[in-house]
Amino acid sequence: METKNFVTLSHFVNVENLSTAEVLALIERAEYFKNGGATPKLSQPVYATNIFLENSSRTRTSFEMAERKLGLTVIPFDSEHSSTKKGETLYDTSLTMAALGVDLEVIRHPQNEYYQELIHPDNEHHLQIGVINGGDGSGQHPSQCMLDMMTIHEHFGHFKDLKVAIVGDISNSRVAKSDMELLTRLGAQVYFSGPSYWYDSEFNQYGEYQELDQLVNQVDVMMLLRVQHERHEGDPNEQKFDAKKYHEDYGINQRRYADLKEQAIIMHPGPINRGVELADELVEAPKSMFYRQMQNGVFMRMAMLEAVMRGRKLGGLE
Repeated sequence: METKNFVTLSHFVNVENLSTAEVLALIERAEYFKNGGATPKLSQPVYATNIFLENSSRTRTSFEMAERKLGLTVIPFDSEHSSTKKGETLYDTSLTMAALGVDLEVIRHPQNEYYQELIHPDNEHHLQIGVINGGDGSGQHPSQCMLDMMTIHEHFGHFKDLKVAIVGDISNSRVAKSDMELLTRLGAQVYFSGPSYWYDSEFNQYGEYQELDQLVNQVDVMMLLRVQHERHEGDPNEQKFDAKKYHEDYGINQRRYADLKEQAIIMHPGPINRGVELADELVEAPKSMFYRQMQNGVFMRMAMLEAVMRGRKLGGLE
């Protein structure tokens, strides 16, 4: 059944500004799309572009699939051959897109909170374009966070009192930072594990740190994080990183998999370092939600894009 509880947003740049009701409404809308629900009829064309200034497979392709399923016209953007290579600022690139008639831009950028300048009220006169954050540095990854929430809700039907372990390279993970805040707000109990040198005491406001083997048979969700070598410049721990040792200490192997609760699930934002965070043979195991997370990403991003389209009254939507 189609929901009429639509979310309307001018931009979608983080999850902190979403109310709990809006989070649940977006999940409901994404599940509606996944179950074959009709997409909104557009009375006017809507143009979108995807500006990815960091590498991406899942997020970029998922957003483009979502845009096409919604009937948007996707304007290609090739960062390698764009004026960003000539030193053009992100603001001026966005100004160009707006001047050419692009309505929505999905952006991934290495700078934390790059979007603040783009959505600042002083710039709205010319920069009339909706911004959807596809990931900002080590800051936030709101679409991954929302598809994670959808996947958990789809499996358990609720969040209250679920025990969720976030394991791995936490301090460098924008996924972890988005998920820990929202999971706590939705009523889940969050735990952390992984190398202590990639854990910061500021995370204690959301949960407590424990050794992995203490958590394995207790949690409902085992959320693994990719070791982000590209963000470890200057980190002395990178020089002594040993993939085999990491897997032994912090990875999910056959023994730990067998110790998981019957209804427990394993999640990973991808890309997976096979044999490091998760044993190769477990990537598509029954308790692994990796494939489903990627599937759900399309439908959640449809819900996110629609929310901004409605907020900006694009395509004739109210």
